[in-house]
Amino acid sequence: MLSNIGFPGLILIFLLALIVFGPSKLPQIGRAVGTSLREFKDATKGITEEIQEEFKEDVQTARKESAK
Repeated sequence: MLSNIGFPGLILIFLLALIVFGPSKLPQIGRAVGTSLREFKDATKGITEEIQEEFKEDVQTARKESAK
């Protein structure tokens, strides 16, 4: 969905944000968005690590059972 925006679309979105929020608020909004994205990335990384650990445990258990 976002891959179809392109460079002119991004410029249009930036100009609209500049008009709506003004130049003084844009840095604050950018920082807030960046922080939110970083937190989301960290959360998803933690979830994927937990899932990988569960699969490792399941594989080890299956190997032990098949060796018996």
